[in-house]
Amino acid sequence: MIELTQLSKRYGDVVAVDGISFTCRPGTVTGFLGPNGAGKSTALRMLTGLTVPTSGRATIGGIRYADLPNPGRLVGVMLDATAQHAGRTGVETLRLAAAVMGLPPARASDMLEAVGLGAAAARRVGDYSLGMRQRLGIGAALLGDPAVLVLDEPANGMDPEGIRWMRVLLHDFAAGGGTVLLSSHLLGEVQATVDHLVVIGRGRVVADDRLDVLLARRGTTVRSIDDEALAGDLRRAGIGVERAGTALRADASAEQVGRIAASGGHVLLELRDADGSALEDLFFELTSSDEVAA
Repeated sequence: MIELTQLSKRYGDVVAVDGISFTCRPGTVTGFLGPNGAGKSTALRMLTGLTVPTSGRATIGGIRYADLPNPGRLVGVMLDATAQHAGRTGVETLRLAAAVMGLPPARASDMLEAVGLGAAAARRVGDYSLGMRQRLGIGAALLGDPAVLVLDEPANGMDPEGIRWMRVLLHDFAAGGGTVLLSSHLLGEVQATVDHLVVIGRGRVVADDRLDVLLARRGTTVRSIDDEALAGDLRRAGIGVERAGTALRADASAEQVGRIAASGGHVLLELRDADGSALEDLFFELTSSDEVAA
């Protein structure tokens, strides 16, 4: 389990991270979102021991990253896929990481195959595309068979096939009891991948809940044979509802609206939960007061 408790970082008079607290539990993929300059990268660097907090605590399995005896065997980290040595080959990169973790050299070749880079094992990293470097970074993070993954922008530069591959990999990892903390600017991909969401703005947590609960704020579009009667039943169930063009917008999930409509015998012509732009709308709603850096 990842746990951040009142974690803060100051650089002189500048507060980069301001007392944030949240938890990432086993079996979940948690998305970590925020505008540029909101404090995401600083928080991840404090979590992984690269930056010393001004105050507060960040732990993995109850232990600070810096105190883990062999951190790569518990936590797989990829914060910058472009930071790999350009002069080394893919297999050399992973063999070096395996040696640091006390793993056999053969583990490197096996992992390259697992992330789809077996044919490029002997190529220098400097000749890899950004998408290939992302796969290599994910391979390095998975090398020690960790229980936790911390990934910053892992889909950056990947083609659609690569993004789908990564999504399946993370879902399978969490389904096996793993814990994933994922930062990304690709909001549509986040919506398709994560089940919990933490949003940070101006160094503070502005949202922390299950993705479906947060998206329910965007409401559900519903249209029926008799919208006025349906609206009455929804309001009697304690659900806010308003007219939205030719349909209704209800402040509840599609499942909740559908159940109420079924119990009232309403014939529905349309029932649409949050669409692909819902997370984007929610993100800007939560962070609209932030000054986004260039």
